[in-house]
Amino acid sequence: MSHSAVVDAAELARFRELQQLAYEAAQSVGEGLEPGVTERQAARRIREYLVARGVQDWFHTPFAWFGDRTAFRRFKVPLQFFPTNRRLAEGMPFILDCAPVRDGYVADIGYAGCLGENRVFERLMDDLGAYRQLIVEQVRAGNTLRDIYGAVDALISEQGYDNRHQVYPGRVIAHQVGKVHSRLPTFMVGGFGIRSLQTLFGDLLVERMHHRSPLWADGEISNHPATPGMWAVEPHIGFRGVGVKFEEILVVTTDGDAYWLDDDLPHVRRWSGKVATA
Repeated sequence: MSHSAVVDAAELARFRELQQLAYEAAQSVGEGLEPGVTERQAARRIREYLVARGVQDWFHTPFAWFGDRTAFRRFKVPLQFFPTNRRLAEGMPFILDCAPVRDGYVADIGYAGCLGENRVFERLMDDLGAYRQLIVEQVRAGNTLRDIYGAVDALISEQGYDNRHQVYPGRVIAHQVGKVHSRLPTFMVGGFGIRSLQTLFGDLLVERMHHRSPLWADGEISNHPATPGMWAVEPHIGFRGVGVKFEEILVVTTDGDAYWLDDDLPHVRRWSGKVATA
């Protein structure tokens, strides 16, 4: 299949390589988590893993959420998203989220795991797979971002869960990503890289001129089909104090096609394994 791309194949390969590295970091750190480790320690481990492998900057600093914080329980202000001294215990779910920048390329990923057994976590993870399929099908159908957000909400209700991405700033389920172009120094403001923020705000201004937004939510500004380019998509569902999500890049072409940048990711391997053995 030929895709009318906004990003050429060589560039896509660099984005895919960095996304793979970000997932490797999250999976490696996740598999090494032990009872008593704090969210801050887990986030620091992700940072160290990625810096050692050439990451120079961040779209946002690494996050780690343990226990009921995976479902953003009682989150009211942005500061609550930052890692805390919450300690991991047996049976606790966790989410690791990182957004490294290397040589101008950006990845933004979310990885859900659990220390030991947790039946609610396993059920949520199995049901999360339906969102990956739903979102790409809806984008290909040319539906508006606002309508797709509504379709995701409908599936969440059908499954009996809670929408947790509505707690993110701006209620976003996704945001556009591209190469970071900035001459500003590497510097963090409120957990976000200043270079990445400058790029995002530039995109925001350009998109608003076309009555679009690089942020995908359920408001009027998202009442248009997906803009061609790359989107970091993160459906996040919760139930009884357990939250799970994935976050990965969706590529939207100029001719209206859409596909996930990479199928060789931990959550996709989990679901394809379930299908293969079903």
